[in-house]
Amino acid sequence: MASLSLSSLRQSALNFKLSGLGIPALVLLIMAMLVLPLPPLLLDLLFTFNILVGLIIIMVAIGVQRPLDFSSFPAVILLTTMLRLALNVASTRVILVEGHTGPDAAGKVIQAFGEFVIAGNYLVGIVVFGILVLINFAVITKGAGRVSEVTARFTLDAMPGKQMAIDADLNAGVIDQETAKKRREEISQEADFFGSMDGASKFVKGDAVAGLIILFINILGGVVIGLVQHDLSLTDAAQIYVLLTVGDGLVAQIPALFLSLATAIVVTRVTTSENMTEQAKSQLSNPSALFISGGILATLGVVPGMPSMMFLTLAAGATGVGFMVMKSRAEPPLPTAEEAAAQAAADAPKELDWDDVDAVDVIGLEIGYGLIPLVNVETGGQLMNRVKGVRKKLSAELGYLVQPVRIRDSLTLDPDHYRIVINGVVRGKGEVKVGRELAISPGQVYGTLEGIATKDPAFGLDAVWIDPAQRDHARTLGYTVVDAATAMATHLNKVLREGAAELLSHDETQQLLDKLASRFPKLVEELVPAKLSLGVVTRVLQGLLEEGVSIRDMRTIVEALAEACGKTQDPLELTTLVRPKLGRMIVQALLDDQDTLSVMTLDPSLEQVLHNTIQQHRGDPANIILEPGLAEGLFRALRESTKKVEDAGNNAVLVVSPVLRPWLAKAAKHRADGLAVISYSEIPDDQSVKVIETVEITSRQEG
Repeated sequence: MASLSLSSLRQSALNFKLSGLGIPALVLLIMAMLVLPLPPLLLDLLFTFNILVGLIIIMVAIGVQRPLDFSSFPAVILLTTMLRLALNVASTRVILVEGHTGPDAAGKVIQAFGEFVIAGNYLVGIVVFGILVLINFAVITKGAGRVSEVTARFTLDAMPGKQMAIDADLNAGVIDQETAKKRREEISQEADFFGSMDGASKFVKGDAVAGLIILFINILGGVVIGLVQHDLSLTDAAQIYVLLTVGDGLVAQIPALFLSLATAIVVTRVTTSENMTEQAKSQLSNPSALFISGGILATLGVVPGMPSMMFLTLAAGATGVGFMVMKSRAEPPLPTAEEAAAQAAADAPKELDWDDVDAVDVIGLEIGYGLIPLVNVETGGQLMNRVKGVRKKLSAELGYLVQPVRIRDSLTLDPDHYRIVINGVVRGKGEVKVGRELAISPGQVYGTLEGIATKDPAFGLDAVWIDPAQRDHARTLGYTVVDAATAMATHLNKVLREGAAELLSHDETQQLLDKLASRFPKLVEELVPAKLSLGVVTRVLQGLLEEGVSIRDMRTIVEALAEACGKTQDPLELTTLVRPKLGRMIVQALLDDQDTLSVMTLDPSLEQVLHNTIQQHRGDPANIILEPGLAEGLFRALRESTKKVEDAGNNAVLVVSPVLRPWLAKAAKHRADGLAVISYSEIPDDQSVKVIETVEITSRQEG
C-alpha cells in the first residue's frame, strides 16, 4: 500500500510538471517557426490548430457569464497573435522558396483556401481578403479597443466607491471579513483585467495591420522571385504566388477574425448570472418587436416588384414566433409534484425563530451620508484609523479588549450628524463638517477666527469650523485644531471611557481570567468558581471601571478578592475592599509634577454629619438621603472647591474616610465634574500628601 501511494504521488507530480510545460512549449514552437523552415505537412497541422484555437476562444467568450471569468484572455490574445504571425513568417518562407513547384508547395490547407474558397481567382481572393481585413480592423478591432479603453477608465474611477461599499457592508455586518477580502480581490482583478484588455486590443489591431502588409510584401516578393530566379512570365508568376499568398492570408485572417470577435464579445459583456446566449434569448424574445417586424415585412411583401414569397414567409415566421413567446409567458408550465410541494412549503407562513431577532451592537457609530467620505480610506478618509486608535488606547488603559465599533450610515440622520450608540442606546451626538477643521478654544485665545461657530462635540468647549488654510493661523492664536475624523474619535473616546463598565460583560471577564490562569493557574482556580461566581467578579470589575479605575492589574485584583471574599459576597463591598490594594495605581494618575498628591479634605464637622447620616442608613449608599439644604450646600461647596483647585493647575482630589468614599464618589460623579474621591486607606504609606483645600459649607440650615 505504501509503494502504491508513493507511485501515485510520483505520477501526480509528473503530471503536474508536464501540465506546466504547455505554455513554454508553445513559446518555443513560435520561436522555432520564426527561424526554422517547416515542411508543408507541419504547416497544415499548425494552420488547422490555429483555426481550432480561434474557434475554442470564441466559444468560451460566448459562454462566460462575466468578463472576469476569462481572466487569462489578455495573455491568450498575445500568444495566439504571436502564433498566427509566426505561421505567416513560416508559410512566407515556404511560398517564396518552393512556390514555383506548384499550388500545393505550402501545404494542402493553403491550396484549399486558394483554389476552393476563392475559386482559384487571385483577384477575387485579394478583394475577399481586403474585405475581411477591413471588417476586422476598421469595425470589430477599433470598436473593441474603444470599449476596452472606456471600460478600463470607468472601472478605475469606480474603484473607490466599490471599496467604500464593501467597507460599509463590513461595518454593517452584512458580510464577514473573508467575504470582504474576496470582494476586494475581485475589484482589483477586474481593474487589472480591463487595463490589460485595453493594451491587448492593440495586439489584435496590430495583427490586422501586419496581415495586410505581409500580403503585399509576399505578392511583390513572389512576383520578383518568379520573374528573376525561375524565369516565369508575369502572368504565371502572379497566378502562382498571388494565389498562394492570398490563400495563406485567408487561412491566417479567419482565426484573427475569430479572436477579434471574441475580444469584442468579452469587453462588451455585461456581468449577469446568464451567459451570452441566455441573455440574448431572454431579451430579444420580445413579442411586440416580433409583431411589428413581421407587419413591416408583410407590407413590403405586397409592394409590386418585391419578392413577395420570401418577405411574406419570413413575416409569417416572425409573427408565429411572437405568438409562441407570448403564449409561453402567459401560460407558464405546470409544476411537478415535487415543485408544487416545495412552493407550498415556501408560501406557508414561516414560524418566528431567534434569527428574526436582531442583536444590538455593543458599540455603534451611526453617520449621515455626508460623512461617508471620512470612512473611505481610498479617498483619504481617516475615521477608520482613528477609531482603531481609540480602541487600542482604551484597551491598553482600561485593561480589557474593547469591542469593535460598528460604523454604519443612517438615512434618519442629517448629512453632517452622527450618533454614538452603546448597547442600542444613543450615548452621544454631534455634528462635523467634512473638508473643514475644528478650532477649539481651550479657554484663553488671542483673537477670533472666521468660520462656523459651534461647540466641541466631546467636551462642549467653544469652537469654530475653519478652512484648512487657516490651521496655522488658528494655532498661533492659541486654538487647538483637529480634523473632523479626530473630533469624532475624541468624542467616541470620551463616551466609551464613561461607559467602560457597560462594555465589560461575563465573556470579557472570563477571557481576563483565562489569560491570568495561563500564568497563575492556582490563583484563579481557588477563586472562581470555588469562592466567587463569575457574575460577582464581573460586578466588581464593573464597579472599579465605573469609578475610573483600570483593571490592568488582574493579579492584584484576584488576590484581593480571594482575601476579601471570606468577609462578604456583596460586589459593592468587595469593590471597596479591593481599591486599597490598587492604591498606587489609583494615586499615580493624580500626582503633580513633583510626585506629590495635592488633596482636598472635608471640614471635620461636615464629615462627622455625613458619617452620622450614613450610619443611620447602615452604610447602604442606595438608601442615603440628605436633608435638601445640606445636600445643596455640600455639592455647591464641592463644585466651587473643584474649580478653585483646577484653576490653580492641580488635580481635584478629595480624600475622605473609607466609609464615606463609596457614597460620596457616586453622588459627586455628576454633580462635581472632574472631582476624584479616594479614601485614606488607598494612599500608600510612603506617598507625600499636601492638603491644599478644605471643603466646608459656609451657610446652611441646621435640620
